[in-house]
Amino acid sequence: MRKVPHPTAPSPAGRKRFRRAPVLVAAAAALGTVVAALPGAGSASAAGPAAQAAPAVAAAPTTFTHPGVLVSLPQLAYVKSKVQANAEPWKDAYTQMIGSSYASLSRTPKPRADVECGSYSNPDNGCTDERQDAIAAYTDALAWYITGNSAYAQKSIDLMNAWAGTITEHTNSNAPLQTGWAGSVWPRAAEIIRYTYSGWSSADITKFSAMLRDVYLPEVINGSNSNGNWELTMMEAAVGISVFLNDSADYDKAITRYLNRVQAYVYLSTDGSLPKTVPGSGLNTSAQIISYWQGQSTFVTGLTQETCRDFTHTGYGIASISDVVETAAIQGQDLYPQVGERLRQALGFQSKYELGTTPPSWLCGGQLNLGLGPVTEVGFNALHNRMGIAMTNTQTLTESQRPAGTNSLFVAWETLTNADNPDVVPTS
Repeated sequence: MRKVPHPTAPSPAGRKRFRRAPVLVAAAAALGTVVAALPGAGSASAAGPAAQAAPAVAAAPTTFTHPGVLVSLPQLAYVKSKVQANAEPWKDAYTQMIGSSYASLSRTPKPRADVECGSYSNPDNGCTDERQDAIAAYTDALAWYITGNSAYAQKSIDLMNAWAGTITEHTNSNAPLQTGWAGSVWPRAAEIIRYTYSGWSSADITKFSAMLRDVYLPEVINGSNSNGNWELTMMEAAVGISVFLNDSADYDKAITRYLNRVQAYVYLSTDGSLPKTVPGSGLNTSAQIISYWQGQSTFVTGLTQETCRDFTHTGYGIASISDVVETAAIQGQDLYPQVGERLRQALGFQSKYELGTTPPSWLCGGQLNLGLGPVTEVGFNALHNRMGIAMTNTQTLTESQRPAGTNSLFVAWETLTNADNPDVVPTS
């Protein structure tokens, strides 16, 4: 394995790995892994809090693979070959992406020193600009790799450099979530450019690295006890940033928080009479847990902590669950024994109702706020195409929504990158 150069040195194109010191991951009081046999959709009515335990953590990677945040080099090569062959659904997905405003080579970055985001981005002082510029940088990075047109690589660099030279903080009540959204996307763009294009200077890489380390990572790494999609998105950002920075300690910390949150976000009948909670959540009674689960008191496999809030926020959570477990897989860390069954059930449960099944009266009072969003491709490709698990409802929904575009927050172009893609996880 070749060692990745220090962040101050530009890296040549191609896949690289960074060797890290072996890490001993604590697994005291660990849960058993989720078994391959898929449990039925059992239910439980509230009785008392389930016993708490930390999930077992799979062996951490000893090296970091680059590019390796959500998309890998063989994955990108597969996409490029399909687009060049005019094969579907990649052709339509590429046309959708390249025709979007995010791919415009005339985009002007709009960085701010203080990105101030209140609840639901009100006030919106740089919030939309930051998210859109991050998605544009990622869009341009993908366009560069697929087309070989260096103008896209340079535009991605322009966007990343502009923000790296300006932003100093995120403020107001939505600061952690905003940081998670943008912080999930910047490393995707940066990984592709840094490891497949030679024109990003050493000084600029250093400045961008400092932005991620000093502005983004401290805001997300310690998580949140808000609705679960917050912490899941924050951990997606923390994991991606840690990969880019070759930061093994924060990678491990983020993965541990992520695994705790996943088991507290998606209910399985094997959890007991109540959903699990995360350490330090303050949810100590049945009443507190039911309230946190939007007043839902009957729990069935696949229900999420935000299902009865709305499917849009649930989709954010599912997206981050999918993105982190795939990034970990790219890095050589298989977390599917811990996460796969919860992800499968969450996708299937939500897809069933998104497709039009009438909810029973005991589920969210018989009323669901639909709108899952373009969030199913990553998990569906991993579980169905790579692992061979039947997912009828998820498959129907995923294929009916193609090409999946972007939610303009942190999810973007996943039909293009993940649809029927067998090469996400590097083989060596």
